[in-house]
Amino acid sequence: MHLQQVARLTTFVVALGLALPASAQQFTAPRPSPNAKLQQTVGITDLSVTYSRPGVKGRAIWGALVPWDKPWRTGANEATQFMCSDDITVEGQKLAAGTYSLVTIPSAESWTVAFSSQKEMWGAFDYESRNDALRVTVKPAAAEHVERMQFTFEDPAADAVTLNLRWEKLSVPVKIGVDTNGKTLVSARAAITAAKPDDWRTPYRAATWANDAGIAPEDAAQWARSAAKVKENFQTAGLLARLAAKSGDNKNAVTLMKKSIAYGKADTTVTKEQIETNEKALAEWTAKK
Repeated sequence: MHLQQVARLTTFVVALGLALPASAQQFTAPRPSPNAKLQQTVGITDLSVTYSRPGVKGRAIWGALVPWDKPWRTGANEATQFMCSDDITVEGQKLAAGTYSLVTIPSAESWTVAFSSQKEMWGAFDYESRNDALRVTVKPAAAEHVERMQFTFEDPAADAVTLNLRWEKLSVPVKIGVDTNGKTLVSARAAITAAKPDDWRTPYRAATWANDAGIAPEDAAQWARSAAKVKENFQTAGLLARLAAKSGDNKNAVTLMKKSIAYGKADTTVTKEQIETNEKALAEWTAKK
């Protein structure tokens, strides 16, 4: 065959390959240990765990398939990934915002849980402890049988949650804490600084949140006054009334709440239930005179 014929044939074969649909060129088999992603928001902080879920399949797991006292990928396939959008605490110790490989070292009495900066690992074969951002020790507990390994976020609160690993007849809880109030306070201050002069809602919402959370009372009072200065209405007068009552100024609380109720009755966007809530508070304060 002449060289020109060979070249034409090669070009034809390459072109034929390029013309094939992608589905004819690629094949993806299902993984025996399927991928999973778990997400949870605590306060304003996002947490997630991305992992693969191996099954027991009648095998001995602890001290066998998963050896004692050796680094484990905490799942199957790639090492499990843990992400936190803000700084958090894990078992009371600080962990900076970021994405980490979650590597564990199981033993019969306790587990080491390591958050490693080695993000791209297949298994834990290349794991090196010097790359750990944090290590904590937790206690495993006996639990009901779980066939396919799973992570869960349990007992979520405004500033805490427990990340629980369950597989076979074992549960491994890891306590996570978040400074929700501190982070929200920083966010509130920034939002108020950036608010437009005619914006009463931003300082009102920030003051309401701070008052409900029971933090930064001076900030809450200042923001509430700022909101009312821009626009005195059912919401702002009612908030000032509650702040006055909280500080022990019952006389001013009564005066302000009467204003709030009057504004509410003249405002079609205010519901009957909202007005009744303020009337109930007014009745309680009036009875204290």
